[in-house]
This record gives sequence, C-alpha cells and structure tokens, in this order.
Amino acid sequence: MKTLFRRRREGKTNYLKRKGMLKSGKARVVFRRTNRYIIGQYVTSSEAKDKVEIGVNSKMLLNYGWPKENEGSLRSITASYLTGFLMGNKIIKEKKETPIVDFGMISPVHKSRPFAFIKGLIDAGVEIGTKKEDAFPEGERIEGKRLKKDFSEIFKKVKSNIESSK
Repeated sequence: MKTLFRRRREGKTNYLKRKGMLKSGKARVVFRRTNRYIIGQYVTSSEAKDKVEIGVNSKMLLNYGWPKENEGSLRSITASYLTGFLMGNKIIKEKKETPIVDFGMISPVHKSRPFAFIKGLIDAGVEIGTKKEDAFPEGERIEGKRLKKDFSEIFKKVKSNIESSK
C-alpha cells in the first residue's frame, strides 16, 4: 500500500494538476472560498515555490461601497464576480502576464461562484481562454436581482467604484 502525501490525504492538493500547471510556466489565478469570504490570488511559481503577487479578498469590497449590513453575503455569486473584477483591475493596472485559472480541489460546477469570479476577471480585461460561454451565471444572478432584496443598484455602485479606482 502506498502512503499518500499529507495534503492529498487532507483533500487540499491534487498533485497531478499542480504538476501540470507548474510545468506550463505560466502565472496562475487561484480561486478559493472560505466559510465567509472569497479569496483570489495571482501566483507565480519558481522552482515549485509559489509567490503571491496580488491578493484580493471579498472583504475588500466593503471599501468600495458594499453595505456593512450585507457583510454576511460576501461569498455570494455577486461578491465572487466583484472580487474577480477587482482582481482583474489590479492585474491590468500592474501589467501582469495572462494567467491560467486554478480552482484547486473545488469541483467546477457551471453557473457557480468560481465561474462568476472568472467572468469578473474577463470583464475587467484579463484575457482568459474560455471554452463555453454558457458556463457563466446569467446577468441577473450576477447583479443580484434574484435575491430577496434587489441588490442591482448597490452592485452597479460598487462596480463603478472599482472601475474609478484604476
């Protein structure tokens, strides 16, 4: 019987995927979700050592006009999109190379938070190759029109604040 690496046993790292991404030599955009936030990182690797060059957290959206009373929804599809949009603006601003996407151990389900994050990156101007446009959530879901309280006005305000911060 073969003993697995610790991070593989804990369900944190798929070493086969990681090896393929490291061999490509390209920078990665890493998407992670916690119980409260969405985390995006622009990571470069050198000799299998990762270096986070840009880090964005959905908690940063509070600085761009996200309402304090809606702090509990900072891991929604809307927050994922805006976090990706913020990350994309930072990548464009710092003139970084085009990255590849790293979901890690998250199963990529179509029309979910990881794809909303990627849609935010693309809308910010980062050129990420996508095979299927129908994998992204609809505009109504991204803007928050389907929530109990219509969130679309706040969404537009936060997005314009992020755009003006370039």
